[in-house]
Amino acid sequence: MARLLSVNVGLPREVMWNGKTVRTAIWKSPVTGRQLVRKLNVAGDGQADLAGHGGENRAVFVYQMDSYHYWERFLGRSDFAFGQFGENFTVEGLLDNEVCIGDRYRIGGAEFEVTQPRVTCYRVGIRMNEPRMPALLVEHHRPGFYFRVLQEGEVGANDEIVKTSDGPERISVADVDALLYLPGHSSDQLQRALRIPALSKGWQSSFQAMLEQDLSSKTSEGNRGLATEEQAPAWPERKAMK
Repeated sequence: MARLLSVNVGLPREVMWNGKTVRTAIWKSPVTGRQLVRKLNVAGDGQADLAGHGGENRAVFVYQMDSYHYWERFLGRSDFAFGQFGENFTVEGLLDNEVCIGDRYRIGGAEFEVTQPRVTCYRVGIRMNEPRMPALLVEHHRPGFYFRVLQEGEVGANDEIVKTSDGPERISVADVDALLYLPGHSSDQLQRALRIPALSKGWQSSFQAMLEQDLSSKTSEGNRGLATEEQAPAWPERKAMK
């Protein structure tokens, strides 16, 4: 049974990173009791960069305990706490390779729809004190994902997560993320993704541009790939994704 383990919120703050001041709301902490989830966010939560985060398509960020355990092993760490990855909902279940774009869930008094994978940027590296983290999340197919809020309501830790419907095309969060960021995509995959109404407009625009490039070049070579540990750690945000 999928379950909500923790509801986490945080407001923007300024931190020092590589000699510069960065404004970020990546620090999230658990709240007690039940919390109201609205169309744009969880009560008490905020975003520092509204071009890259927040909005109706990215109202609630979800991350899984399965991935917590994976990164503890991979990074050799044992210092993680709920909200470590900047997520609003820490959950049991709902794995990135199982949850599909367009899936709908009921948690407590609210209902949600999966809209897109997380767009990783350098801020998650700041929070984790691990500069490789933005690329690692994609390379290891564990980005996490965003919910759109279909019905506002209160949620709390230990609420059961109930799937209410499947998204069309059955393309997982991990596969959609790889389709954009990793090499080897096909035009057929892009067309399938574009048939998912729930997919956020920014991702639809990116996939449409990739498809048009494929059709004009008559090739499907894919992206050159953005997620390798050897790349520069500060992975630029995709500002077009809203």
